[in-house]
Amino acid sequence: MKLLVSHPTGNANVRAVLAAFERNNILARYFTTVATSRDSQMIKLLPKNIRKEVLRRSYAIDNSLIETYPAKELGRILLPKIGLKNLTRHEFGEFSVDAVYRSFDRHVSKKLESVSNRHSLDAVYAYEDGALETFKKAKSLGIKCIYDLPIAYWACGRELMKEEAERLPEWSCTMGGSIKDSDVKIKRKEEEMVLADVVVGPGKFVLDSIPEKAKTKDLIQSPFGSPESSLTPSKSHETSEKLKVLFVGSMGQRKGLGDLFQAMKLLDKDKIELIVLGSLLQPLEFYKSIYPNFKHISNRPHSEVLELMRSCDVFCLPSIVEGRALVMQEAMSQGLPIIITPNTGGEDLVIQGETGFLVPIRSPEKIAEKLNWFLEKRSSIPQMSKAAIEHASNYSWDAYGEKIAQELITLNSSLS
Repeated sequence: MKLLVSHPTGNANVRAVLAAFERNNILARYFTTVATSRDSQMIKLLPKNIRKEVLRRSYAIDNSLIETYPAKELGRILLPKIGLKNLTRHEFGEFSVDAVYRSFDRHVSKKLESVSNRHSLDAVYAYEDGALETFKKAKSLGIKCIYDLPIAYWACGRELMKEEAERLPEWSCTMGGSIKDSDVKIKRKEEEMVLADVVVGPGKFVLDSIPEKAKTKDLIQSPFGSPESSLTPSKSHETSEKLKVLFVGSMGQRKGLGDLFQAMKLLDKDKIELIVLGSLLQPLEFYKSIYPNFKHISNRPHSEVLELMRSCDVFCLPSIVEGRALVMQEAMSQGLPIIITPNTGGEDLVIQGETGFLVPIRSPEKIAEKLNWFLEKRSSIPQMSKAAIEHASNYSWDAYGEKIAQELITLNSSLS
């Protein structure tokens, strides 16, 4: 079996898939926009902060397998830095994220036949919003189409967000996402799903969200990996201190922040503190007008995020729509029990009362109830911290990629 993988920017899950495909000798080519090499002498000469940013686009696979198409992506990165933000505006800017994805997708589709002729491709592996032209060309060549869907299908997300806009109209300005996507973009997503032969998702919530007709396709569910951790819980969780509750994510109602604020209002502010780390979607005053008693921390390097996690007691993410939020497993790896909804995509992370608690979406009272449980049972937190670390360690990036690789190899054998 031989596959071509395409993704415009790369991320942890893409890297895990690439590594597993290379290990199993099924990766023919990886197409992306920008790729750098850790061995480059030029990169080694860059200042440390710039070098770190550049190396985010490096891949631990054989460089000969990588083909790049950088023009649009470099424009998207550089133009806002010289004051040309309008060229990157959502969907319609010439160098918007969507423009990058569409241009990249067209480029891959044009290259597909020659790659297939050289490597006898069995399948292409592409991601939401960047797969349509590649899939169309693959179909014309008799090549299977594998569709990686990292977040809930657009129709599910839009419906949930419309309901949220009606339930909490003051938060509608923070919702964004598919609720604002154009009809053209939605049509692309629909066509991608129709053309897919296999759909890959990180959890039950994502695969449950796809259209009923698509559920007859071959489905692969593989959960994301957790950061490695050698921590042992050491915090004493003294009852004289405030219980520190941590939320990490973009500050909108898609992440359930409005429900968390409402839950905090039901608790004694002298005994509990909410820390919110994330990007503002509205001015800080907007959030403070709804719930003033929280501490906001702006985005920071990953090492500092992990350090902040270790200083807190409980992690809470009551999301309405996700794929599988990586931050949940990061928090657990740093010893935080979690309070999450099934819609975070991490239902399997919760061993009720041991690693944390699962609560329904849109339930501030239930969130408050579980936070109050931690307030009343502070002595249980060290044991739950240990359980969270141990459970998170069961999820690795190697296992994520390997499961996808093995299931695809099995599917290909059955079709041969």
